[in-house]
Amino acid sequence: MRTVRALWGSTHPGPTLVVTTLALTLGLAVGLEPWRLAMLTLAVFAGQVSIGISNDALDAARDRAVGRTDKPLARGDVSLRAAWGAASVALLVALALSAPLGWRMLAAHALFLGSAWAYNAGLKSSVLSIVPFIVSFGIFPSLATLSAPDPVFAPGWAWIAGAALGSAVHLTNVLPDLDDDARTGVRGLPHRLGARVSAVLAASAVLAGGIAVLLGTSGGDLARVSLVSWLFFAGVVVVAGWTIVRALARPPARVLFRLVMVAALLLAAQLVASGAALAG
Repeated sequence: MRTVRALWGSTHPGPTLVVTTLALTLGLAVGLEPWRLAMLTLAVFAGQVSIGISNDALDAARDRAVGRTDKPLARGDVSLRAAWGAASVALLVALALSAPLGWRMLAAHALFLGSAWAYNAGLKSSVLSIVPFIVSFGIFPSLATLSAPDPVFAPGWAWIAGAALGSAVHLTNVLPDLDDDARTGVRGLPHRLGARVSAVLAASAVLAGGIAVLLGTSGGDLARVSLVSWLFFAGVVVVAGWTIVRALARPPARVLFRLVMVAALLLAAQLVASGAALAG
């Protein structure tokens, strides 16, 4: 049980559950039948487990160097061999669960996972660190629409919203760890831009994503947008706008990370609320 707990702690449980829940709600929004919804949700969950554990396995030496006692692998609670075994099995399970939903879903999920693993394997330390987030989250809404009996890719505005969401997550997810990363040689795009610029760009990306969903679902006629979508969009505007003002007016602080995450969750909710338009 200690090994299981340590492996679960290495999956980045928070993001894993959030992304899995987003897949579930998108599947519900596009009207997937129960077995397809279950396969989609479990496939995404397994994929997120593989991404999280492989990330911590690759970062174990760096985490030990900066004293990350919150990381099970850095503490030695589980071996690297066990971690790589679990990550590999989870990856295979994710692909196996995607296969019954069709080759398009399998290919899209494989792209999502390959992009994320590429980030873990080295892109996180380059100026291109944001690219895997744009690719993976850009295609993410299509995982739900491609799981339907008549598979289709999500419309362009959903790709834009997903990519904007992924960009915001990346630009802010590393903000609390900028100093530790600098000590161990990790210099992705946010590290090069700095905390203030990264926060402003992240908030701007969320705002752009909200506008894309609003215009995409309306087809140019804003009267067609549901009240729920308007409410989520208003939340995105308020929180993202406040984040930008806060970032420009005061020194960078951890509150910027929290604000952008709230705005990103509102964008995700706005995307889910557009389910009917998402399914075409």
